Amino acid sequence: MTLDMKLYYWPTPNGRKVSILLEELAIPYETIFVNIGKGDQFKLDFESISLNNRIPAIKYKNDNGSNVTVFESGAIMLHLAEKFQNFYPKTVTGKKEVMEWLFWQAANQGPMAGQLSHFKNYTSNSEKNQYSYQRYKSEYIRCLHVLEKGLNSRRYLVEDTYSIADMICWPWVLANRSLGISLDNFPRIRLWRQRIKERPAVQIGVNLGKKLSSSKIITDEERENLFKKYT
Repeated sequence: MTLDMKLYYWPTPNGRKVSILLEELAIPYETIFVNIGKGDQFKLDFESISLNNRIPAIKYKNDNGSNVTVFESGAIMLHLAEKFQNFYPKTVTGKKEVMEWLFWQAANQGPMAGQLSHFKNYTSNSEKNQYSYQRYKSEYIRCLHVLEKGLNSRRYLVEDTYSIADMICWPWVLANRSLGISLDNFPRIRLWRQRIKERPAVQIGVNLGKKLSSSKIITDEERENLFKKYT
């Protein structure tokens, strides 16, 4: 039975977490591009896979041929790492540490970076937006300090071995320049960022669909689908 793995994806830091992992696992997969600017994430066929109307998501066939669907990047990464027993520690302590970083990324780094990107790249320079921008800029930098401490005397975040903990945290660090944040004060992160960037599988995962999101100029329709759907 083949997996028939499908990745529901758009080239964003969140999407790249999973494309990187699939490339690292060397799992053949079909990419289904979910154009979040055009509102594809709200179509019923995608909502049946991702109840949160957000990418990424995966669908594949298990051993008896029935479909398995997973949404939310952290859940996808943990599920695949456990299923294939790769990029996931064998020790109880290591597993605990990976869980810490996965939960930290989903609750801290990811939301703070995403909001920083919104107020940095997609809003006007009003006083109200400046307050929001400075707030999330401060939080993103705080998260960088957390990562810098986590990399103390380590090449990677958990047991000094490349794992899904690194993969889930890395894409929003790769985006530091587009967020207007320098890494000059974070020497361990700079080395870690470059070390991971040089991995062949990472380069393929990062470049998947890259040309689709090359423009920061968005239309009123895209703004509605990205930011105002439920207002």
